[in-house]
Amino acid sequence: EVQLVESGGGLVQPGGSLRLSCAASGFTFDDYAMSWVRQAPGKGLEWVSGISWNGGSTYYAEFMKGRFTISRDNVQNTLYLQMNSLKSEDTAVYYCAKDTASRTEVPGTDGMDYWGKGTLVTVSS
Repeated sequence: EVQLVESGGGLVQPGGSLRLSCAASGFTFDDYAMSWVRQAPGKGLEWVSGISWNGGSTYYAEFMKGRFTISRDNVQNTLYLQMNSLKSEDTAVYYCAKDTASRTEVPGTDGMDYWGKGTLVTVSS
């Protein structure tokens, strides 16, 4: 059974940092590109960042560049999102998601088939 479990969310002040983790199990983690997707209160899903199956390529939404860093540990089967210089508009539930197809270079090319339950990030003073 595929499982994705996010952690690391919480309350942080504007300008602060958080590191999100996503523990993966039930599939061959290093065969799949992965993504982070978020949903702000009252809004739709918004893709944040993705990483290729081998970690060689990373992708970011334009408004994330320079603040967030995605990475993965294919030994620990864990996906990470380091978030710096957080803003109030980053407040959202953050989900990790697994690509549908294996070994895609660009995450999400053929969609994402499994999602975690999310971790809430609240940026507020």
